Amino acid sequence: MQISPGRNTATFLGLLAIVLWGTVVGLIRSVSESFGAIGGAALIYTVGSAFLVCLLGFPTLRSFPRRYLIVGSLLFVAYEICLSLSLGFALDRGQAIELGIVNYLWPCLTVVLAMVINGQRANAWVVPGIVLSVCGIVWVVGGSGGLSWERTLANVSSNPLSYGLAFSGAIIWAVYCNVTTRFADGKNGVALFFMLTAAALWIKYGFSAEPALAFTGPATLELCVTGGAMAAGYALWNVGILKGNLTLLATASYFTPVLSTFFAAVWLSTRLTPPFWQGVAMVTAGSLLCWAATRGKPARGG
Repeated sequence: MQISPGRNTATFLGLLAIVLWGTVVGLIRSVSESFGAIGGAALIYTVGSAFLVCLLGFPTLRSFPRRYLIVGSLLFVAYEICLSLSLGFALDRGQAIELGIVNYLWPCLTVVLAMVINGQRANAWVVPGIVLSVCGIVWVVGGSGGLSWERTLANVSSNPLSYGLAFSGAIIWAVYCNVTTRFADGKNGVALFFMLTAAALWIKYGFSAEPALAFTGPATLELCVTGGAMAAGYALWNVGILKGNLTLLATASYFTPVLSTFFAAVWLSTRLTPPFWQGVAMVTAGSLLCWAATRGKPARGG
């Protein structure tokens, strides 16, 4: 489906994509409680693939540059698996929300890797931005104790798989953002990448010990909403960044952790402490500082 909106409409669609992405952490966790971590994730990306085919059309392999097809698909699939399984394997809902914030280290890491990979220039504000983001993660994972490395390590040790997946996902997505811009040639392979993610998760599910999937009316409805929200988020964001106000969208996107945390807390009926919210604010502020430190500074040789 071809969408050719005006600039204001495209900007609105981009903002709507941010809102939809803000629902992902809470929805993925909820679906995983109904269908299992792996089975739930496989279902989400299967439904998402169907929505994306309806929105963007069936992908044609020959239309994509080969390097983008290979590198982009590997990184995208790896990231989505890390994100969905980290939330599904969380010990409880509160930890799932924590893991969502750990994943939001990716904006800060994207800037750091842009400096290393693409020669992106930045001013001195990038350093406090990085420090603030990292401290925010420690503040969140440390629990009610605030900035405590000991409590953070203890919490990570309670579920190293989920925390490892969330942190790995943040790194992978930062690499994806930097590498694929070189290879994509203006193409958007998200529909294909969703299909590959679903296939990989179904293979994983087939070798897992998870029980057979049991469908109920409410769980199926929530599954459709989750897959649709993720698919629409990617499709609308692509419209927004191509035709909308990119500066406004980039700025707004850095508030996704706040929106995501608020929605997840409400959807999952989870009470969050003031230190948790303080940590979320620190991660958001740190990401904004990193982004601001690179504005108007082209990459070396650019």
